[in-house]
Amino acid sequence: MSRILIVEDEEAIAELEKDYLELSGFEVVIEKDGNAALSLGLAEPFDMYILDIMLPGVDGFELCRQFRENSNAPILMVSARKEDIDKIRGLGMGADDYITKPFSPSELVARVKAHLARYDRLIGAMPPKEDVISVRNLRIDRTTHRVWVNGEERMLTAKEYDLLLFLVENPNQVFSKEELFRELWDEDIIGDIATVPVHIKKVREKVEVDPARPQFIETVWGVGYRFKV
Repeated sequence: MSRILIVEDEEAIAELEKDYLELSGFEVVIEKDGNAALSLGLAEPFDMYILDIMLPGVDGFELCRQFRENSNAPILMVSARKEDIDKIRGLGMGADDYITKPFSPSELVARVKAHLARYDRLIGAMPPKEDVISVRNLRIDRTTHRVWVNGEERMLTAKEYDLLLFLVENPNQVFSKEELFRELWDEDIIGDIATVPVHIKKVREKVEVDPARPQFIETVWGVGYRFKV
């Protein structure tokens, strides 16, 4: 049973989310305070985090940053504000998705199921065609989903790893933002196309020696992105 941490200071919303998720078979823990949530989230394992942004104590952005440093589990940010800057900031800190209040409980459950299914596939035991992919100073171990650059391990989120692996497995092919979104996101229920360049930027920061002059993930202006070999 997947274990989910909800960090939400509005009790009615938190309890409604908990009820719907438990009816769908998930184990749910609620924390209302950011400081308490940080301590719990770093001390105990969770399969997914649902984080409100505006919280007493530590806010949702800082929780996202710290949880991401310690886990590759999916993170869903929740906010009553509709500004794109909040969405971009959350995704930039490692969140996998962003949902704006008010939202239907069924939409939340659908997003949670989709992210956990994708995460389960990522960490599952499907035998890969090739255990290790090496391209110049980049090394990807498909059995453990670990990535190294110049022998130094780089920690990628589940979505960042998906994106990198997809591009590496399709070298020199140019993919538009729309194509990458269709391949790697369940477009009907998860995120929007703006998440693609945000994730490209984060992957570059982790695998490129100089992200401003990428040697792996090239931007083909007016078209999209490709992995250069």
